[in-house]
Amino acid sequence: MHRVMLLPRDTDTRELRKALWAERIGHFFTDEEEGQVLWLVDPRQQEAMQRLVMRWQRGEPLMPEGGRARRLHGAAGRAAWLAPFRQAPVTAAAMALCLAVFAVMSVLGDLVTAALTIVPVGVAGGQLVFGDLGETLASGQVWRLLSPAFLHFGWMHLVFNMLWLWYFGRQVEAFHGRGRMLTLLLAAGIGGNLAQYATGTVLFGGMSGVDFALLGYVWLMSRRRPGDGFFVPQMLVVFMLGWMVFTMTDVAELFGFGNVANEAHLGGLVVGLVIGWYHSRHVQRH
Repeated sequence: MHRVMLLPRDTDTRELRKALWAERIGHFFTDEEEGQVLWLVDPRQQEAMQRLVMRWQRGEPLMPEGGRARRLHGAAGRAAWLAPFRQAPVTAAAMALCLAVFAVMSVLGDLVTAALTIVPVGVAGGQLVFGDLGETLASGQVWRLLSPAFLHFGWMHLVFNMLWLWYFGRQVEAFHGRGRMLTLLLAAGIGGNLAQYATGTVLFGGMSGVDFALLGYVWLMSRRRPGDGFFVPQMLVVFMLGWMVFTMTDVAELFGFGNVANEAHLGGLVVGLVIGWYHSRHVQRH
């Protein structure tokens, strides 16, 4: 993160924010004792940001209109669709891995599942047998702590998890950087998997534990650090938490939603809230 400039606390920055996002310049504002501080996520965009800031300070219109807007968008249109992925590489990489695993599963089937479950799975005497987590880790198969997060068992499972991963993950990388996103991904993925395994379940998977961690983190930051730019609709929070509670009840089984990794969801949510609480307090102290 790079500090760009200090603004008076009562400065209206809405026009500048809109223009920066329109140009796909990752940034966020923090409230400090001396005023508002503008931060730049990617130093390669420093010149573009400075040009916009100077025009904003002079009172010039920032949002292009008419033919000029069409020329600008036409010139950048060929590569514009790649910009969000470049600005959120950790999120994009996680999505790509999930899609790749799902594609390979459609070809190799249970071989992929057995290779990525939290402990090895096999068949003996016509029954499924599971390995021990301690022995699995001692043998060097440490990837199994995280790998179940990349398993998805149907299109709907995959699509919804990728939707929330992209929605929340982009915000985390844009405002707090790829290091924070990677921390959340690893901590929530491993924490959620261990929480689910602690219940005696082995055959589970999905990125939903990470999604709930991102939900908790983004929501907490939007409440405790509103100047950073995080946003999540309140109804979306209610829906996702309501869904988590619903799938924990016996009623969910009547509608075919009984086989849900509830503990992974709850474990991921707790991880996201803890990390969000820690970093929000850390930023406030500084």
